[in-house]
Amino acid sequence: MNVYRYPWKLVPNKIVRYPGGRELDRFRGIFPGADDNRPEAWIGSDTRTINALEKGDPNDGCSECILPDGTRCYLFEAIERDPEQALGKTHVDQHGHRVGLLVKLLDAELQLGLQTHPTRPYAKQHFNSDYGKEESWYVIGKRDDSSEPPYVLLGFKENVTRAQFEAAYDAGDIASMEACCHKIPVEVGDAFYIAAGAPHAIGCGCFIVEVQEPSDITVGARKLKEAGPEEQEAHKQRLLGCYIYNGSSYEENLKRYRIEPQLIRSGGWGREQIVIGPGTAEYFSFTRLDTSEKVPLTRTGALQTVIVLGGEGRLTCADQVVTIKQGDELFIPYAADDISVEPVDGSSLSLILCHPAHVRHQRQGE
Repeated sequence: MNVYRYPWKLVPNKIVRYPGGRELDRFRGIFPGADDNRPEAWIGSDTRTINALEKGDPNDGCSECILPDGTRCYLFEAIERDPEQALGKTHVDQHGHRVGLLVKLLDAELQLGLQTHPTRPYAKQHFNSDYGKEESWYVIGKRDDSSEPPYVLLGFKENVTRAQFEAAYDAGDIASMEACCHKIPVEVGDAFYIAAGAPHAIGCGCFIVEVQEPSDITVGARKLKEAGPEEQEAHKQRLLGCYIYNGSSYEENLKRYRIEPQLIRSGGWGREQIVIGPGTAEYFSFTRLDTSEKVPLTRTGALQTVIVLGGEGRLTCADQVVTIKQGDELFIPYAADDISVEPVDGSSLSLILCHPAHVRHQRQGE
């Protein structure tokens, strides 16, 4: 059996990080769910967490998959067996045997710490990484029992300077550092692009899909807990140098970072929209497909990472039929045959389809 001809089901995981996890459980049909400090799912991932070795698991963060022949293994192991069938020759030539993107589900019970992420050149120079961490958020849920309505911090306010931000850092005044950033209330369906270097923090009560470059490099806003003067100064310069101080008004900031979905195709069956496209993000893109009837998946000449956002249905590929439901996750190899999806029992089906850098999305009629 050539397993690369068919989609692979991914094994759900939960990553230890910070307070949260209840909404992730509920999304997967587990009630009442628990805030167990495992608030993130890493999906279609060959990326290891920055502290994997400290956790005692060198593959922490890496997805497992169940192949069509029943074999269970790490996704990176299945890719290594035949990279060109898994990823495509063009992808392998550009990215080697890496998936080239990282998809997450993220549930924040409390606000995350203020942070940013490096550009690729900065990541290479200061973190010895080929990947920076350009990312995006798509809000798919909100808690109704948060201490305040869900929000995000994103982007510097107009006229914020490095000197101003540095003074607050030196004073250990996190509140003043956060006050340098725009606070944006969010609704389900909002999409945001987070450029490398942009200050940001996901606020309390947000449940999101995050699509990003495949790295776990986060630059926060705090001093080292235990360090001598030289180490502390080096940390400070690397940290402050990672932020890009290009603030704007609230309105201009929204135009820069909040993205309106664009229609790709539609019909009596439903529609597919680009949520974050290659015209916005350089290193990844993703679409949302909503259908009430059987419809073919648009193949893009690349791998695809899939989240079933809502509903139940069937996925058909050649002689294989896979049942899918909300919370399921799949990896579609480059060499997979044509695929169609179909909701069951008169329901509708919603999918998030994530793609690496070199994909072009063709709009209906083009």
